[in-house]
Amino acid sequence: MTSEHEQARQALGRLRAEVGKAVVGQEAVVGGVVVALLCGGHVLLEGVPGVAKTLMVRALSAALSLDTKRVQFTPDLMPGDVTGSLVYDARTAAFNFRAGPVFTNLLLADEINRTPPKTQAALLEAMEERQVSVDGTPRPLPQPFLVAATQNPIEYEGTYPLPEAQLDRFLLKLSVPLPEREDELNVLRAHHRGFDPRDLKAAGVSPVAGPADLAAGRAAVQRVQVAETVLAYIVDLCRATRATPALELGASPRGATALLAVAKAYAWLSGRDYVIPDDVKGYAVPVLRHRVRLRADAELDGVTVEAVLAGVLATVPAPR
Repeated sequence: MTSEHEQARQALGRLRAEVGKAVVGQEAVVGGVVVALLCGGHVLLEGVPGVAKTLMVRALSAALSLDTKRVQFTPDLMPGDVTGSLVYDARTAAFNFRAGPVFTNLLLADEINRTPPKTQAALLEAMEERQVSVDGTPRPLPQPFLVAATQNPIEYEGTYPLPEAQLDRFLLKLSVPLPEREDELNVLRAHHRGFDPRDLKAAGVSPVAGPADLAAGRAAVQRVQVAETVLAYIVDLCRATRATPALELGASPRGATALLAVAKAYAWLSGRDYVIPDDVKGYAVPVLRHRVRLRADAELDGVTVEAVLAGVLATVPAPR
């Protein structure tokens, strides 16, 4: 590992502590977003209101020195409100492109399931091709580019569930849990001392890494070694989901390639230049939970996707 790559790893490793100045007790979720950035993937954050999903993304952006824009998804949001549109200029008698908020490094798509499928689909090209086409002209997005979308798992009124094609664009689906008791106490102590979640500078959040560190990290991740036995383990896990009776839809080959990419990024962040089976196990659920679908009868019986995937992980033997 070169000194440049080692410096990048240390810089990206400091992100959790920096974000922790504003967000208490969500280190694992922050780590998942950093992994997604290293893989060039997108993240779906799911959690009840009030667990700091939006604050987490804003704090991470501030600690990474990335340009960030936020879109509040609502039922009346139009595709052009996200991607941009052509606007007539009377002075020049010509149509000019006015870029939408998607032209940024980190797009926070708040409550993405509150907008109709037509507007959700406007993000498909941006997430997959890293470009936006308006009037037949493709316009590249800034690099790096990441969509961090949030949704509430318990409120269904006025929402539009994301279709499989949209879900498959997300590298990870991370569950943002309620904090532990001590963490919740620390949140109250911070607010009692005057913490303002709208003022990250006052909270002490400052850039500890930048786009150059991210680029160096991505280059280093590409060099991480993966044994043939670990590759076979990833394939066997995904194939096992397709044969599980409780699942109507198993993980596709894209799910296997996503799991490989995430395992390599996590191995590099952990200071290794090779992947071990625990890297795969640790991220199998966040990578696969949104790429599989329960059968209706299993769902009625109270079976969860997470429980099914845990069973698959327990059944498929890991290489030594």
